[in-house]
Amino acid sequence: MNNSQAAIDDGVYEIDANLQKSNKDLIQIIKTNQHATLLTEIKFSSPSLGKIRTLADPVSIANQMILGGSKALSVLTQPHLFNGSPEYFMKVRQAVDVPMLMKDIMIDKVQIDAARKIGADFMLVIQSLFDQGFLKDIDEFIDYGHKQGLEILLEVHTKQEFENAQKTKADIIGINNRNLDTLEIDIHTTKKVLQEDKKTRPILSESGIETPEDIQYLKKCGADAFLIGSSIMKSDNIEEQVRKLVNAF
Repeated sequence: MNNSQAAIDDGVYEIDANLQKSNKDLIQIIKTNQHATLLTEIKFSSPSLGKIRTLADPVSIANQMILGGSKALSVLTQPHLFNGSPEYFMKVRQAVDVPMLMKDIMIDKVQIDAARKIGADFMLVIQSLFDQGFLKDIDEFIDYGHKQGLEILLEVHTKQEFENAQKTKADIIGINNRNLDTLEIDIHTTKKVLQEDKKTRPILSESGIETPEDIQYLKKCGADAFLIGSSIMKSDNIEEQVRKLVNAF
């Protein structure tokens, strides 16, 4: 959360733009897509892996992902540790018409305002920040996002967080297979969280997804869509890597 605060303090989210979001509905795509629905992520670095890919044109990467069959994009806007930027997001937004997630830990309404200005379709909210008391009133935060025309991806890691998330008006619930405290990944997290629980909205499984077999496993666990970043960004052939994962089923 400190890195998100640093980005706010640095004026990263002082945006002078008014870009339009996509006219495509990701939730409808998830419901009707016969193949694996991928939300592919453009990120050049991460706290767990360090440098993932040399900085390159994000528009070129986005186009390769879409040619491979990706139905939505996540773009890191966080400069600290991720080498992201709202500028990258805006360049991609102006070049493609697919639903886009502004990927940063949302802790302040100034970020939500920025997400609207740069044409985001979705914003990320993390359940644990509210459960642990770092932020207050998740319902009001989500409501503010909705009023700005954004849909909400609400991320959880534990069964309790998932149960709490189900009580909100979030549009999609993401299950992060990565423990944000330890940065360790366990792809079985999705199964543990969904076990014996009814889904009330689409489920996005996130982190640690590398192969078609991973996607097939997660689908059996109850995941409806898949957020994949590092394994694609590390690939020598982004388009082909995305195509291989999309055709997992």
